[in-house]
Amino acid sequence: MSALALSVLLSFVSAVAYAGGAIVQEQVAVSSPGAQQYAPLRRPGWWAAVALNGLGGLLHVVALAYGPLSLVQPLGALTIVFALPMAALFVGRRAGATAWRGAIMATVGLAGLLSLVGASDAQSLDTAQRVAAALGTAAAVVALMLAARAVHRHPAVRSILLATASGVAFGMSSVFTKTVAVDWTGGVSAADLPSLAVIGVLATAGMMLSQASYRGAGLAAPLATLTVVNPVVAAAVGITMFGESFRYGTTGTALALSCAVVAAGGLILLTTERLAREQQEARTAEAGSAPGTASPVAESVPEAAAADAGAPAADPAARLLAELTLPRDVRMPVPLPSPGAAPDGEDSVPVPLVSYAPYYGGPYVPVAVVDRHRVRVKS
Repeated sequence: MSALALSVLLSFVSAVAYAGGAIVQEQVAVSSPGAQQYAPLRRPGWWAAVALNGLGGLLHVVALAYGPLSLVQPLGALTIVFALPMAALFVGRRAGATAWRGAIMATVGLAGLLSLVGASDAQSLDTAQRVAAALGTAAAVVALMLAARAVHRHPAVRSILLATASGVAFGMSSVFTKTVAVDWTGGVSAADLPSLAVIGVLATAGMMLSQASYRGAGLAAPLATLTVVNPVVAAAVGITMFGESFRYGTTGTALALSCAVVAAGGLILLTTERLAREQQEARTAEAGSAPGTASPVAESVPEAAAADAGAPAADPAARLLAELTLPRDVRMPVPLPSPGAAPDGEDSVPVPLVSYAPYYGGPYVPVAVVDRHRVRVKS
C-alpha cells in the first residue's frame, strides 16, 4: 500500500472514531443529570468517548505523517457524514432531510476551504505570540461560555455556542501542537513545557465543552459546528501567524470565501432545524396539556374520585371539584312524619333530597321534600 493510500485509509478510520466518540458523548449527555453535563467522570461511557476521540486524534496525526495536509485535513470533515448514519444504525436517532442537507453543506464547504489553504515553510511562534494566543483563546472560550449560560432557555443556541467554544479550544490546541512539533525538530527543551501545559488544558476544555454541547441539542448541530470551527480556527491562525496563504492567489481567496459561506449555510440549516424541532415539541406538549371540553356539571363521582387520586384535572373547576368529598348516600333522615301512619317508637323515615350536584365547583344546598298531603292529627 502506498503512503498516500495509507493516509487516506487512516483519515477514514479517524473520522469514524471521532463520529463514534461524538455519538457516545451525546448518549451520555442525554442520560446524565445537569450537574454532570461537563465531565461525568463516573460514567464508563464518558471514558469510552474519551478513548475514541483519543484514537481519532492519534490516527489523524499518523495520517498527516504519511499524506499531505491538503488531503488529510478535508477528509477529517467526513466525521459529521459518518456520524448521522451511525447514530441511526446504533442508537436509532434518525436525522431529517434538513439535517442531512446542512451536514453535507458544512462538510463540502469545509473540505473546499481546507483544500485551498497552501502549504508553507515550518515556522514556530515566539514567546510573546504564544502568550497572546493563549490569552486570546481563554478570553474567547470564557466569553462563549458566558453567552451560552445567558441563553440557557434555548438549548439549540446554547449548544452552538458551547460547540463553537469547543472548536476554538481544539483548533488552538492544534496550533500549539504544531508549534511544539516544529520546536522539537531542533531538539527537546524545557522552554516547551508551558506550551505542552497549554495543549493539555485546551484539549481537556474542548472535550468538556463538546460534552456539554450535546445536552438537549441532539447530535448533528453541535458536531457539525465543532467539525467546522476546529479546522477553520487553525487555518485562520496559520494564515495570520504562520505565513500560510490560499492557493491560486485572488481566485483561490474568492473560492475559499465561497466555501466558507457554504459551510456557514450548512450550520445555519442545522441550527434552524433543531430550533424548529424544539418549537414543534413545545406545541405538542402544550396541546397535550390543554384543558378539555367536558363540563364540570357532568363530572361524575367516580371521575372526581379518580382526579382526587392523582389524575390531572381538565380545568380549574374540575380541580376544585376533585378536592370535594361527596357522600355516596344523598339521603338523610329528617324529623318529618311519613305519609302513612308510622308505628310508635320507630325512627323517622329517610326522605330523599334533591340531587346533590356540583355547580361552579360547589354543591347545591339540599332542600327537603315535603309531602303535599295533609297530615291528619288524631286526638
